Amino acid sequence: MGPGHRHPRGRPGPRGARTRRQAADGTWEVSARIERFIEPVLLLLLSERPMHGYELLEHVPGLAREERRVDLGNLYRLLRSLEEEGIVTSTWDEALPGPAKRVYGLTDAGRDLLARWAAALGDARELLGAYIHRYEEGRG
Repeated sequence: MGPGHRHPRGRPGPRGARTRRQAADGTWEVSARIERFIEPVLLLLLSERPMHGYELLEHVPGLAREERRVDLGNLYRLLRSLEEEGIVTSTWDEALPGPAKRVYGLTDAGRDLLARWAAALGDARELLGAYIHRYEEGRG
């Protein structure tokens, strides 16, 4: 944070959302966040079948607890960015009920990126598993 930026409680704070905070009873509440996890979630959902934005928004919470607060506008901005990068493609579908909807699907580059996300998350799972194992051994 810049020198003039203040934490919401008036104290200088770290950039971005906090991963821990102290509850009223003095205990710590911790959130194990993975930054930008929404991207691999969207790629996984689109690998299953093409979807429009509202469908994606409905399915995100089942895969990303932290992403429940995804704003539809932010979702569409991310999808447009992914489309500009050649990761997703979109077409207008007028066959769906209501007004025409933009339906998104993965490109070959998107499938490659999804595979890379899966590999990176697999590496993270191994690291987290080693951490948890060591923690549990130390408690026993």
